[in-house]
Amino acid sequence: MTTETTEARVLEAIRERRELVNAAIDDELPVQPPERLYEASRYILEAGGKRLRPAVTTLAAEAVADVEPMSADFRAFTAPDGSVVDVMRAAVSIEVIQSFTLIHDDIMDDDALRRGVPAVHEQYDTSTAILAGDTLYSKAFEILSETGADPACGQAAMRLLASTCTEICEGQSLDVAFESRDDIDPDEYLEMVELKTAVLYGAAASMAGVLLGADDDVVDALYQYGIDSGRAFQIQDDVLDLTVPSDELGKQRGSDLVEGKETLVTLHARRAGVDVDGLVDAETPAAVTEAAVDEAVETLEAAGSIAYARETATELTERSKEHLSVLPESDARRLLEDLADYLITRGY
Repeated sequence: MTTETTEARVLEAIRERRELVNAAIDDELPVQPPERLYEASRYILEAGGKRLRPAVTTLAAEAVADVEPMSADFRAFTAPDGSVVDVMRAAVSIEVIQSFTLIHDDIMDDDALRRGVPAVHEQYDTSTAILAGDTLYSKAFEILSETGADPACGQAAMRLLASTCTEICEGQSLDVAFESRDDIDPDEYLEMVELKTAVLYGAAASMAGVLLGADDDVVDALYQYGIDSGRAFQIQDDVLDLTVPSDELGKQRGSDLVEGKETLVTLHARRAGVDVDGLVDAETPAAVTEAAVDEAVETLEAAGSIAYARETATELTERSKEHLSVLPESDARRLLEDLADYLITRGY
């Protein structure tokens, strides 16, 4: 199978699941009084997004249950104990948590755009955006509490999501602290990325196994698959922030450089003697020009920093796929493997 054919297959799998997830979001998160709060909560969800994490959750369920992709009803997976599990609720809860983090992240970074539209705090106001994020956070647990799974499995899933949210906050705190340091090493960066980004992929991948009562070794392997592919995803995101035009990126290109965020690219560049802090002369992301980012990218490419980041992402992806060896051979498992590859080859 060619790379082009594989990517087309992955994109189709994502599209099919995205449509189901979008319909489920309508069901699980309706606009109700007070309308402004729920409209703001739904705003970022309706702005787009590939629904990659819910795709991982549903594919993992298919792989654990050993059924052909899209042949099962994500609302009715039968666990070994006979309980009927609504995996779609778990998938929606993961996406809702992702949206909660985006709203608060944009407020903290004062980013004006998200997915090509004004960020929630720009479209509404900061107070409403904070409340919308908080509402999504609590709604995620409400939705997850009604999967119909065995009580012990349901409790384990709730605990997994709760600890994941705590770790995301820890990662965000590290990310903020890194802005005032220039002595970070790659291992520290990868730890921050694991907490800020990868743990939600870990939860997305392992949640279905937890709810369906899979063996611990299967749940752990799915979690590690999510961790390694999630770290690779974030590294690719850092590269795309530099290499994709702003109109495709959905936010100002080069914003990480302007905001002083450390990435694997900038860490490598510093060690190569590049004056990273002086690469872009702009006080805010909105003030940076495409020409300035082009010049910065040329410098980073010459230092081998972008290539280094891409190589690291590739190594993590290969490791992520190795974790899936505990699963039986199936089309769903192959799609999980191909999805991991897609996460580091995608554009916007």
